[in-house]
Amino acid sequence: MKTFKGADGALKVFAGVLLAISLVLTFTVSDYYIFDKFTQYNPLFIICQWVKKAGLLLVALAAFLKKRSCADIAKYFLPLFIIVSLFTYGDFFDITMLTEGASPADKVYAHINEFMPKSVHQLLFFLESEFMLAACAALFVRDGFKVELKSFRWLPVAIVAVTPLNIFENFYNENLFDNRSPEFVGDSFLLFKSFTVWHLLVVAILVAFTIGCYYFLRNKPKEKQNDYLVAMAVVLLIQYHSKDSAVMGDGYNVYYTVFACIPLFICNIGVYVACLSVFLRKKVLYAISFFVHAAGAITVFLYFGDKISNYGIFCGYSIMYFCLTHCLLFTLSVMPTALGHYKFRPKDAIIPLIYYCIVIIIAAVASALVTSASMTFSYGGYTLQESEWLYPNYAFTQKNPLPIPEPVLNVRIWKCDMNIAYLIILYAVYVGLFYAMNGAYYAILAIKKRVSARHAAAPQTAPADIPEEAERQAEAAATDENDVS
Repeated sequence: MKTFKGADGALKVFAGVLLAISLVLTFTVSDYYIFDKFTQYNPLFIICQWVKKAGLLLVALAAFLKKRSCADIAKYFLPLFIIVSLFTYGDFFDITMLTEGASPADKVYAHINEFMPKSVHQLLFFLESEFMLAACAALFVRDGFKVELKSFRWLPVAIVAVTPLNIFENFYNENLFDNRSPEFVGDSFLLFKSFTVWHLLVVAILVAFTIGCYYFLRNKPKEKQNDYLVAMAVVLLIQYHSKDSAVMGDGYNVYYTVFACIPLFICNIGVYVACLSVFLRKKVLYAISFFVHAAGAITVFLYFGDKISNYGIFCGYSIMYFCLTHCLLFTLSVMPTALGHYKFRPKDAIIPLIYYCIVIIIAAVASALVTSASMTFSYGGYTLQESEWLYPNYAFTQKNPLPIPEPVLNVRIWKCDMNIAYLIILYAVYVGLFYAMNGAYYAILAIKKRVSARHAAAPQTAPADIPEEAERQAEAAATDENDVS
């Protein structure tokens, strides 16, 4: 027993340090940059890095949820790929966006993104591998060498769950893109645009994914339900933080600097709140997720903006990342309530309303500070020009996403003006959306209650063992027999 407790404690420490290091490594260009470049880097190393992404999921579930299947896969499958990656990395640490042909502005952006020294990057990479191996060793000590072959049925699930979403770009025609940037060249049926077949497909996937999760989980024990929600949350965090490297490498959406990785976009904050809600099972986190972030996640599916075609084709990284993470975010936000883990009441909206007000204020100030700071960013004697300044637009606080004019009441924050009138309107509009979503929830409950009441009130056919009913059925049978003859 003491050996088990000691190994379990060590395993949790190793897993915690491993996850922390892997998080820091996502803030390097190379972490995600290699997955859409199979022809430029060692394919064996790329596959190993993909498996190590799955290892983060497996080790986390094995350590903190004591999932035997994840432990079996981790201790018998991961070590080989970890060791191979240590000998096949090649020029992985030399990846840089500071190329000779880059524009002066691009060199400034690259200099900002590559803030981590190469030596620190190398150290963290090897430490990540060592702590993953240490976690696998601790699993042997805690659980022994016995393994169940059926555990490995979950291996493909883990691999697919953490699929690098830019890997499909290996199959694209490079002529479709402007120097492999997210901006698509020309016009094509494959372009993702609002209110097209691809838009409808994404909405259908959101609905199907949420309903499918509900029916998959509803008859399972509560603890089992929460285990699945925790696994989804870990997948969401892995995919969400992989975006950090993608932003600094090839770019994501319209963003291309590390400042876009600051989690002040409303759905980015929602990732943490929704994940913490299923980790900690706290009422206040459930309330914020359900009231604020479920509505925030679903509204972006309704209108993607006028410039969505610049983000690429429907299976490009920007679109696939956006859809996957927002599907997971919406599902994690509504599923605890749908499954009965938490019942939202009108009074529970007070804290989420205060929370969202604070988010708007912090996002507005941070947006202004980043923009003001970018006015002085320079590299190699070149300072960013006005058209090249950074506008992160956290939580839509800098720019109205809709082509609708608004009154102006500016307040100066460092070198940038913030429209207070717009922020007030923005807050009011989102509060209206939150209550609309909440109203839809209560409407669904009312319909469900009425349907259940009708089924309960429907007259029931008397069973055949009641004498009168048996006699009636006998007479009917005799009549049918006479009709046949």
